[in-house]
Amino acid sequence: MRSRLNYVLLLVLASLLLLAACSTEEPAPTEAPPPTEEVAQVEATATEEPTQVPTEAPTETPEPSATPSPSPTATPTPLLLMEPEDFGEDRNPLTGELEEDPSVLDRRPIAFKISNSPAGYVRPQSGLSQADLVFEHATEGPITRFTAIIYDEVPPDVGPIRSGRLIDAEIPQMYDAAFAYSGASQGVNGKLFSSPFSRRILRADAPGFYRTGEDKPFEHTLYADPSQWWEELERRELNQRPQFQTMMSFSEEPPEGGEPASHININYQDRMIVDWEYDEESGRYLRWADGEEHTDKNTGEQLSAANVVVVFALHQIVPSICEYAPPGGECQAFSTEIQIWGRGRALVFRDGQMYTGTWRREQPNHMLTFYDDDDNPIPLQIGHTYFQVVALHYDEPVTVDP
Repeated sequence: MRSRLNYVLLLVLASLLLLAACSTEEPAPTEAPPPTEEVAQVEATATEEPTQVPTEAPTETPEPSATPSPSPTATPTPLLLMEPEDFGEDRNPLTGELEEDPSVLDRRPIAFKISNSPAGYVRPQSGLSQADLVFEHATEGPITRFTAIIYDEVPPDVGPIRSGRLIDAEIPQMYDAAFAYSGASQGVNGKLFSSPFSRRILRADAPGFYRTGEDKPFEHTLYADPSQWWEELERRELNQRPQFQTMMSFSEEPPEGGEPASHININYQDRMIVDWEYDEESGRYLRWADGEEHTDKNTGEQLSAANVVVVFALHQIVPSICEYAPPGGECQAFSTEIQIWGRGRALVFRDGQMYTGTWRREQPNHMLTFYDDDDNPIPLQIGHTYFQVVALHYDEPVTVDP
């Protein structure tokens, strides 16, 4: 009985010891309570995407393509010709044009005299559209006259060819040219034949000249085939590449500082009214004479120019040189000396723009060159040029419309 009681006591004691050991273990975890409102707000802020836009978008790596992209093409620099080396051996220094056959530049330029009045007898003239340069100037009568210069092109015919004036003692020197004309007064001939180009003078008895036989005054019937002029210069051993002492500047793009000029009106004291109208399609100025389209007989096309330059120059009467006197009578018209040396005011028109500045010619064998008020060269557009030589004493001879 006692042993049984002891056994029961032992069981009770073991149970108590087991319960005491279990009470020291960590209680089993229970589900966490929901966070408070403040904690929930903090956690949400930490997990949201940032709302600020980044200053630079991240650079994405482009997908490789089957064919590589072409490399960018550099923009070509616009052509600008200012120094002799800019023209090389294949650009015409009188126009800036690139020559397909550079050998044409090995011959001598030729200046020749063209009549411009009266209109019914002389217009349309032949050869003006093929001339590289054309000078128009007033004579002693109520007319104007041209001195044209051919170099790279050979017109089939030029004319009607008329007599020279004192300005023709200057122009051939400027371009190292020969000079072709019908004749001149005694005083003008004296100047021409004492000039440095006297051996290069081609008068009406030289090869190439011919009379048309047309039914009009005899003085308006003299024409020429200029290809024979170059043959004559070759025979004289004078057909050589010119030696230009100064160069005009040319550029493809118009310079800054121009003013719009779509229409030019030049009044030679009512002797002659010249109009130039800018044609945007061709980029050239088209010419009218006394209100009518001025055309070339060789081509049938209206005369045009890439550049029109108004040259203001002193005109002075020379009473020692008579241009016209009736038989046995006193002189009715004295020669006019147009002083295109030194410097003077100029207006340069190109690309529908007008540029004001000055012209210069410091030496007899210098071309006319042009500068703005800051002494920078005014480049001409590449192509043919007309020089409108105007007297200083004319009252408002030039009108320009934008």
